[in-house]
Amino acid sequence: MTHLWVRAESRPNEERAGLTAEGAAALMAAGMQVTVEESRQRALPLDGYRAAGCEIAKEGAWVDAPEDALIFGLKELPEDGTPLRHRHIMFGHAYKGQASGKVLLGRFAAGGGTLYDLEYLVDDAGRRVAAFGYWAGFAGAAVALRCWIAQQRGGIAGPVHTYLSATHMTADLQSALTRLGAERPSALIIGAKGRVGTGVADLCRDMGVATTLWDMEETAHGGPFPEILHHDLFFNCILARDGTPIFVHEGARTVERRLRVIGDIACDPDSAFNPIKVYDRATTWEAPALRVHDQPMLDVMAIDNLPAMLPVESSEDFAGQLLPSLLTLGQIEAGVWGRAKATFDAAMGDAG
Repeated sequence: MTHLWVRAESRPNEERAGLTAEGAAALMAAGMQVTVEESRQRALPLDGYRAAGCEIAKEGAWVDAPEDALIFGLKELPEDGTPLRHRHIMFGHAYKGQASGKVLLGRFAAGGGTLYDLEYLVDDAGRRVAAFGYWAGFAGAAVALRCWIAQQRGGIAGPVHTYLSATHMTADLQSALTRLGAERPSALIIGAKGRVGTGVADLCRDMGVATTLWDMEETAHGGPFPEILHHDLFFNCILARDGTPIFVHEGARTVERRLRVIGDIACDPDSAFNPIKVYDRATTWEAPALRVHDQPMLDVMAIDNLPAMLPVESSEDFAGQLLPSLLTLGQIEAGVWGRAKATFDAAMGDAG
């Protein structure tokens, strides 16, 4: 029997889940065993999973789970260096040359486990089967606008937090913009046709921000892209890979520009393919803006778990997208899981 073990998230501010109680019930109806760990921070109540018939385990008990259990989480595991013997389903961030990714792959090599990276679960046409992209874009645009508002007041953006819903988030931001009383900024979005870009565009529309929407056609020539510097905000919404052009060169800090805030929603600062060259590290909930130049001001917003700001909506959306694939875990050597395993094997071969 396929056994899916839903672990508690250990990262601060991470309240999302990849499986709802209704999804767990569907898996069990299909003959699977589902264990859900207790969690101090999960936004979806444990009572729903218990009522659905899931087995309940203590937080962090996955380390002692049966060998054949599939450990399912979203974000990073505790960075304690221990070998990983299980099969893990999660966002590993391990295949683009990231330093932390190399460490993670080393832990799998040491323990004999396997990573089924959620970012690389793709259908037979190469399209991702599930993504948090829309809510990453929506929340990321809101945070970037807060960075811009703080600049208008001569400061830098303060801490961000979770919201009960997107409605609460937009009402709070609209109030801040109204109190500011300034003309709304302009924004250029690269990757505007994708899920992330759509989320950014929707938030900008709701806030009265004029947007220029770019996608593959506008970036196919490979740059440079001076138009980016002619907008107040720039949003990078594409998955960087080999061949991705540079959108913002290091020298953009000091040239004449209107650009004041970069919202790097894709957020791969330590990847060799990072197209935003004015920064080198992610920002945080406590300090969402990284100031990379003072006069004129230029801030980068690059939080790598933005959808967690809207944990209920983003969890329900993602879990709904992923459930059809979870229902095929009984054939884990085929389909989306087989392709994810092949990607892992190739990465392990390169690492070796």
